[in-house]
Amino acid sequence: MGTYQSIKRIALVLILITTFTSCNQGLTLQTYYVDNELKPGFTSLDIPTSFLELDEDDLTAEQLEAYESIDKLNMLAFVVDENNAEQFTTEVEHVKTILKDPKYEELMRGGSTKDGKFMVKFLGDPDSLDELILFGHRPDQGFAIVRVLGDDMNANQIVKLVNSIQMSDLDSDEISQFMDFLQ
Repeated sequence: MGTYQSIKRIALVLILITTFTSCNQGLTLQTYYVDNELKPGFTSLDIPTSFLELDEDDLTAEQLEAYESIDKLNMLAFVVDENNAEQFTTEVEHVKTILKDPKYEELMRGGSTKDGKFMVKFLGDPDSLDELILFGHRPDQGFAIVRVLGDDMNANQIVKLVNSIQMSDLDSDEISQFMDFLQ
């Protein structure tokens, strides 16, 4: 009976450890996005790269390679107003906490308290990005998280592609707002 009890206790401890570690993986940007995309105050937008309608003939070889490495862009935005200013502050801190995870490597940050602040982070190697993350917030407007998703993206090529997109003539209001936020 003593051996049976020991095995039972060990099995119970292993089950508890497994349950605890699987539930304690922490919130990721993906889960934050999914949990909030339909909540009041939030707006989400998924943009396939084909929606950008870039003329591939006008792109350099490097820009074309960057364009083809991107699968889609996801944006989650929170628009602040007089009724949700406190929620805005809480949500910004929540996103900052997620992005403090060491798996999100910082590429750059900037801005000011007057004009808003932004940060650019990534997952993967700078020459082979899995995900590029842009997070910007401004107390009088809100915040946005833009996730650039793709395969083997290169940070320098993506920057050059963004510059090319900013120069292009975009018709869609949603895309224009998206690009204005990136500027």
